[in-house]
Amino acid sequence: YIPSQDEVQLCTLPTEPVVAAKKPFKVELVEGKRYSWCSCGHSLKQPFCDGSHKTKTKGLMPLRFVPEKDSKAWLCGCKYTANPPYCDGTHKQEFIQSALLLENKD
Repeated sequence: YIPSQDEVQLCTLPTEPVVAAKKPFKVELVEGKRYSWCSCGHSLKQPFCDGSHKTKTKGLMPLRFVPEKDSKAWLCGCKYTANPPYCDGTHKQEFIQSALLLENKD
């Protein structure tokens, strides 16, 4: 038996980010520079994307953005913000504070 292409692509696992950090990352953003914020939580270059989503969480893509001015910002580390890529305080909730942090060993 050889599964069809449609059968191989079906996946019932939810595509949810992992909690990368239980607090936001303070960063200096440069006007006009393109950034890719990690939305999956697997990147080793938090809070930015390193391509880990391609093998760890194929349904999640980085959020690309370009700041309109030089600024300091708090970028979300828990990956559950309602205002990505910026922190909205979601990390203070119990489900984030009680989450196990992923240990990247690869």
